[in-house]
Amino acid sequence: MGEQTTTKFPQEILDQWAGSGVDLPSLFSAGKLGERMGLEILEAAPERVVGTLPVEGNTQPYGLLHGGASAVLAETLGSVGAMLHGGPGRAAVGVDLNCTHHRGPRSGLVTGVATPVHRGRTMTSYEIVITDEGGRRVCTARLTCLLRDA
Repeated sequence: MGEQTTTKFPQEILDQWAGSGVDLPSLFSAGKLGERMGLEILEAAPERVVGTLPVEGNTQPYGLLHGGASAVLAETLGSVGAMLHGGPGRAAVGVDLNCTHHRGPRSGLVTGVATPVHRGRTMTSYEIVITDEGGRRVCTARLTCLLRDA
């Protein structure tokens, strides 16, 4: 899928997870599904997670970005934010995802930005805005995660 991107983590996140035995780039990644789809996480912190997804290879029969691809990008970014908020020893489990699809790009790269709506002790909600290369909104999503002991 292209060259490997290194995720930018703020130093306080690196310090918080140091010694936990966890490889941050692999834990806070798109996993096997995201890997197959070409999803890359560029920046990760509890306050903001940014990732990209190519349209090519992730389309529905009409040649438009598949809504499920937008959902994968949204759930991945929101889950990473929730896991970082929860910290070492906690796991984020998605309990609700909703997506509104505004337009269907046919090519290029879409970018998702996840920002918290609520960050509590046991539950988090993130809004994820996905835009095309022209900055037009493709999808608006909201993900709610339960935080539990890992």
